[in-house]
Amino acid sequence: MDKPLPRSATAAGSPQGTARAERARDPWWDNARFVSATLIVILHTAGSIMEKEEVLHSFHIASWAFRVPAFVMLAGVFSSAGPLGPRPLRSLLQSIVVPALVFSLFFSLESRWLGAEFSLHIVQLPWTLWFLMSLFFWRLLLPLVVQLRHPLLVTTGVALAVGYVDDFGMAFSASRTLVYLPLVYLGWRIGQGYLHSWFTSRWSLPVAVAGILASCVVGWLWHRDIKGNWLSMRHPYSVADPLSLEWAWVIRLLVLASAAALVLCLLRLMPRRRLPLISALGAGGFTVYLLHPLVILPFREQGWISRVNTPVEIVGLVLCAILLTMVLGSPPVRRLVRPLTRPSIGWLLAPAPARQQPVFTATTTTPAPSTATATATIPSPRSAAEQQTTAP
Repeated sequence: MDKPLPRSATAAGSPQGTARAERARDPWWDNARFVSATLIVILHTAGSIMEKEEVLHSFHIASWAFRVPAFVMLAGVFSSAGPLGPRPLRSLLQSIVVPALVFSLFFSLESRWLGAEFSLHIVQLPWTLWFLMSLFFWRLLLPLVVQLRHPLLVTTGVALAVGYVDDFGMAFSASRTLVYLPLVYLGWRIGQGYLHSWFTSRWSLPVAVAGILASCVVGWLWHRDIKGNWLSMRHPYSVADPLSLEWAWVIRLLVLASAAALVLCLLRLMPRRRLPLISALGAGGFTVYLLHPLVILPFREQGWISRVNTPVEIVGLVLCAILLTMVLGSPPVRRLVRPLTRPSIGWLLAPAPARQQPVFTATTTTPAPSTATATATIPSPRSAAEQQTTAP
């Protein structure tokens, strides 16, 4: 029988739960977060020169699965499929909805400062913030998905079919929400103990190494043949797809399967012990994801990054991206921006409903001739909010 993999046991929205989680975090997930967040920051930093630099474009293709797909599956690991009662819904507002709106406003203000026209982004959040909108919908959909008889099969079918519906696009991050839903479910299953033997057996180690090497080889040899829209999966299928419109879903299926397999390889090779510095910084992966676009945007818009064109300058740019990840993920920065990444919204919400313990009356028959009526108080089960853990 599969055993649940270790996870942080934070009670969402509870200061005591947060404090316990800081002491009892599982370094395996934090190590994976740091690797994924670092790769995301590197590619966003070098994105404006990626097309003209072969090594960066090759790196982009080779590491694609270890960035957004890895973040998506980690989000699934730390998601709850329990009932969406008042407490988990309040947690969603505090940890996802309000930060998304706050950082969207920051992006608009910074863009205006850099010379662009001011605009509020509501339907389509700017740049990297699509992930928060999708994360909100994933948390809402997961309790429904797990009720299906074949969740992975159904969500994969939806992910393939949505490419034929033009109405599902960038608005409300609808396309990517449905396309990545199978990976969210798979991540949730991993958190429940699914594929435990893969992560613990000896035979899977060389297979995982081979998978990582295969990704590097594909990225090095065929990076110009792999189209960006195949990997982003945010637009409908096109008649220009090499397999024609009728068979365009095959490419998406291969991309999703490859992403899931490569993330499993990454997690299998990820050290499960606490690593100096890496594990502590990985705990701030979500903070890194929120903050790094605001730091990169001025350098990109002012044209400073586009001036990089020598190997030494490219290496320097990559090192700067790694340093930026480390700074933004550091505990002092996380504490400093916590009012923005997890703001207090008690003033916005109605008083939390009191938790009532239901009283059940049961009639039991004793060996004695007479019957006795006993009243027993049954403790209510843990709420979904108490089972929910921090976002990656």
